[in-house]
Amino acid sequence: MNRILFAVFLSLFFFSTSQSQNLYTRAYGIPGNTPVIFVHGGPGSSSVYFEATTAAKLAAEGFYVIVYDRRGEGRSKDAEARMNFEEAIADIEGLYTQYGLTKASFIAFSFGGLVTTLFADHYPEKVRSILYVSALIDQQGSYNTILRSCTDIYTRNGDTAGLSDLQRISQLDTNTLAYRTDCFEHATKNGFFKLEQPNALAQSLYASYSTDPLITHYVKNTNAVATFWRNEPRKNIDLRDTVVRLRTMHIPVFGLYGRQDGIYSPEQVMQRKQWMGDNHVKYLDNCSHTLFVDQQEIFLASAKEWLR
Repeated sequence: MNRILFAVFLSLFFFSTSQSQNLYTRAYGIPGNTPVIFVHGGPGSSSVYFEATTAAKLAAEGFYVIVYDRRGEGRSKDAEARMNFEEAIADIEGLYTQYGLTKASFIAFSFGGLVTTLFADHYPEKVRSILYVSALIDQQGSYNTILRSCTDIYTRNGDTAGLSDLQRISQLDTNTLAYRTDCFEHATKNGFFKLEQPNALAQSLYASYSTDPLITHYVKNTNAVATFWRNEPRKNIDLRDTVVRLRTMHIPVFGLYGRQDGIYSPEQVMQRKQWMGDNHVKYLDNCSHTLFVDQQEIFLASAKEWLR
């Protein structure tokens, strides 16, 4: 059976879904295979895009893939959710009980990099390995990249209004919601999360966003970021030293980043090679933030190589 057919077979017959305690979770693959937990971005996002495009294909490579939406986000609707790091760590620990896990590997996507790193620092004995995918580790580093790149764009284009607004942002408290919001608004305005010419596979996957019921039925919690800022005291954190410490605890860490992902500079990716190991990080061309879509074949091959 070829890979695609096997992935379809898994998605139809070997998954389980749970809404236990308002937490949406779903598992793809065969229990007993290497368990991998996908931790999505955000705050306010969902695992839905990874689940719809990639989870079954990864399971077909011999993994037991667990996806979930953090409490109060995506399909884990909970009006009482605090959406802070403490709650996120506790809910990941709950997945171990729910699925009978002792150790698991992690795919940490975007903001999920922060959540996963904090969980691993709390429970290193539960973590087999971590694959950071377009993952935040030092938040201010990405804010600096956004502001520097936008400054270059506006200077080239003679955009005085844009430069003036960047100057205003530079005067804000970097721990405030306004600072975060304004930085990401400029990143979005300048296409930092999009790929201009995706390959054929990526084009087909992006096209499925408008037809796949998993995605079309998904409703984003637009209040999630504000809730996080209200309930989480650590607003703008730097976990570089923590990642290095995880390696000393014999937890292999790996990284996949895209050259066209506008929130990470080449210098940031080179730094990650220093923290994780030079041969533990790949910097992919024709690839932006949603790396598991933009370069899905390389993503799957890397996960198979590193997480087994």
